[in-house]
Amino acid sequence: MQTPGPLFCFAHRGYRQRATENSLQAIAHALEFDVDGIEIDIWNVGGQLLVKHDRRLGRLIAGSELLTDMCPEILRGKLLPCGGRVPTLREVLELVGSDAQLNIEMKGPNCAALVARELESYVRDSGASFEQYLLSSFNHRQLYESLQLLPEVRRGVLIDGVPLDLAACAEPLKAYSVHLSLDFADPDLIADARRRGLKNYVFTVNNPDDLALVAAMGADGVFTDEPQMVMDYNARVTAEMLSQQRTHSGDGDIPQVS
Repeated sequence: MQTPGPLFCFAHRGYRQRATENSLQAIAHALEFDVDGIEIDIWNVGGQLLVKHDRRLGRLIAGSELLTDMCPEILRGKLLPCGGRVPTLREVLELVGSDAQLNIEMKGPNCAALVARELESYVRDSGASFEQYLLSSFNHRQLYESLQLLPEVRRGVLIDGVPLDLAACAEPLKAYSVHLSLDFADPDLIADARRRGLKNYVFTVNNPDDLALVAAMGADGVFTDEPQMVMDYNARVTAEMLSQQRTHSGDGDIPQVS
């Protein structure tokens, strides 16, 4: 275990305690908290990249249809509980601007080519930097396709378990980070990823004790539904680090008694 420092804070699906997850309203609320990053989920729905988590309707929008079987205009015409509509990736890019990192998780199939095209278009039109974005997925084949199509954008490898070869799967993807499930947060996996030069981000951390645990394991950041909790933790850790620095620098000023 290492001495924890501040953690990179990704607002998981925006600030879903304030508005419906993955909505523009939830993302706007997260940005008000000055979080480090925003995480969203995308699907290829009829050739459009729409921001939604579940593969079927039913939890947030009435129905039972598979997203991949739907017409995008019909899905976009349905209201979310907060009163907004399912946003497009482009709408999220424009809302976030340069105010935070954006982690784009490819949930459904056939997203990589559309994402590459959308990011290239947005960066060209807006002057944004590719370094602001992070593409992640449990589908490592899509990450590999993203590497081929748009190597300028960083990749985050989602892992839900502890692989036999630990973080080795990230190497052929030339990944920037591994994204680890809290249920399988493992010091050996985190240490192996660090040895390979990877960042470690843990999802989804909503409890202060879990936050302290993964920080002690060496995690670099977390995805959370409770960004205020993480921001408060970071403020406390930073204050403690500054206090220790002042104490240590003061030690050198103590006169020596012969």
